[in-house]
Amino acid sequence: MTATYHKHLLNFKQASGTSRGILKTKDTWFLIICRDGKKGIGECGMFKGLSVDDRPDFESKLQWACDNIHLGLENLVLRLQEFPSIQCGLEMAFNSLESKDVFDLFPSAFTKGIDHININGLIWMGSETFMKQQIKEKLDSGFRCIKMKIGAIDFASEIGLLKSIREEFSAADIELRVDANGAFSAENALEKLKRLSHFDLHSIEQPIQQGQTEAMAGLCEQTPLPIALDEELIGVFSEEKKQELLQIINPQYIILKPTLIGGFTGSQNWIDLAEKQQIGWWVTSALESNIGLNAIAQWTYTLQNQMPQGLGTGSLFSNNFDSPLKVKNANLHYDQNKHWDLKNLGFQF
Repeated sequence: MTATYHKHLLNFKQASGTSRGILKTKDTWFLIICRDGKKGIGECGMFKGLSVDDRPDFESKLQWACDNIHLGLENLVLRLQEFPSIQCGLEMAFNSLESKDVFDLFPSAFTKGIDHININGLIWMGSETFMKQQIKEKLDSGFRCIKMKIGAIDFASEIGLLKSIREEFSAADIELRVDANGAFSAENALEKLKRLSHFDLHSIEQPIQQGQTEAMAGLCEQTPLPIALDEELIGVFSEEKKQELLQIINPQYIILKPTLIGGFTGSQNWIDLAEKQQIGWWVTSALESNIGLNAIAQWTYTLQNQMPQGLGTGSLFSNNFDSPLKVKNANLHYDQNKHWDLKNLGFQF
């Protein structure tokens, strides 16, 4: 068995705004495993500025994983605890290698095209006009759950956008989620949450920056609307530390991004701990290409969580790969009449 990796640059169709700045490109790495003439592929979508494995030795550690692929998935994952995106890519690649079809990692009614996954529509930060345009497009496309990133333009304008949606659509018509990406300060967060609560929001993701455990615990205890932990889960490796974090903060929800928290195994560990505390959860992609998104979506379907999932990012890139994944009527489908086209890979697979 041999393995290689290949770096790839994804280009956004249009610059996408977050509270961390404007995204125009996204690096990712593909891991290819070969055994007896058969290949498997996985994506290590390390997210610069966010992933805990955004460190100078990332690629050397990825090369180490390739050089030691004979150790097997379980041993590699155990030794790469501090590199969750590599863990995730390895899980994908080994599942791909073992599958009858290289891209059918978790065969199900979803991959057979019989069933679908309910997803939210994502509204990127930008000018008020740009955000209004996105909201209209999502509503026109049939989305009934919208996630809006906030924290980049002034708060009053964001409140105005939410107000305009609620003047036309009730909470029964449209579920609204907001994602602050840690943009609020610990001092003003509760006041902002109170103002946001007037708009019947489903939840707010990561209102303050990660690492302020006591402040986040206080917010979750006093909040007038449900709080979902996102970045807070990054870099928490041991089951003991995960359990401690959930017990102290006791959030209403957690959000699972397999690339950022140790792949499917790491995500399942968080789910098991959360459910013991009756904490809700859903899965979100982290700007992977369609190769990574495909694996994450297939795995997510097996969990049978009926909440809208955050898996609608496949259309963001101009040089993504044509795949059977298709968003239709606010659902993610696996269209068996569509085939993979890997001409944008830049290497032979």
